[in-house]
Amino acid sequence: MPARRRTRDEPDAGILDAAEPVEEYEENPVDEDEGYQDEDYRDEDYDVPRRLNAMTAGEAGLRHIAELTSRQTEGVTLVKPQDDGWLVGVEVVEDRRIPSSGDILALYEAELDEEGNLLSYRRLRRYRRGSGDLGEAAR
Repeated sequence: MPARRRTRDEPDAGILDAAEPVEEYEENPVDEDEGYQDEDYRDEDYDVPRRLNAMTAGEAGLRHIAELTSRQTEGVTLVKPQDDGWLVGVEVVEDRRIPSSGDILALYEAELDEEGNLLSYRRLRRYRRGSGDLGEAAR
């Protein structure tokens, strides 16, 4: 006979039957087909898109650039909040060479809205790996 889970509202019996398996108390019961069973645990904002933080904005920008360019990304180089979203810089391998010091990289910029949707993107520049980058000081 399968054991059933005890809910919060059931009183403790105080004495355990040795034949019954002991189960952990389930803090947040969820039915996979119907969602949350207990209204106390329902998140009122569940269907509302959440605002991004710097970490999630960077991940979203990286994912968008990788999908659009179909190229391998090296990493996020910039995450900057804007009035209505985020600006994300992503470094991409445009052309693989042997040795890898000859790889051609590109710096892309993605503009995201507050929910992480891509508004625009552009390639800022291309350069050879290891060519030395002065970053913002070069501008």
